[in-house]
Amino acid sequence: MPIPHVRSAVPVDAFRQRFSATRRGARLARLLAAHQLAEWGLPYGTEAHDTAVLVVAELAANAVLHGRVPGRDFALSLLHDETRGTLRIEVTDTHPAFPVRGTPAPEEDAGRGLLLVEALATDWGVQGRPGPGKTVWALCPLPQGARLGPRLGSEAREGFRPAAGPA
Repeated sequence: MPIPHVRSAVPVDAFRQRFSATRRGARLARLLAAHQLAEWGLPYGTEAHDTAVLVVAELAANAVLHGRVPGRDFALSLLHDETRGTLRIEVTDTHPAFPVRGTPAPEEDAGRGLLLVEALATDWGVQGRPGPGKTVWALCPLPQGARLGPRLGSEAREGFRPAAGPA
């Protein structure tokens, strides 16, 4: 019987995941982004964490509301740029139309997502991609000296030992 061993964790400073283009998918994108940022060392409840999660929520909601193509998912990427001290958030969908930042009337309930992104991010934009669709990205500032990842996964930190496989 083989001796169980401690699983080696792979350092990660990028997170990429596809989600269904539904409200549930947008909510899951926000929740997983919040969890990933905390795993990377950006604690829940800090200004940088909450700002990044709000930007993810707005971009994911836009992908679902305005960028949805039936049968197609959207993708979320979180990329840490240590040299610039920023977190790059990217949301990619397959709808060909680029988003337009609106100016909603005060009594309107919607239309402020990109205004929030613009207010919270140091920069944001849209880029086309090969094939249909586009990527909307935003740069969020991180606290000076913040180091997101690489961090060990929770199983490795807790000494997780996988079950022995077949002999």
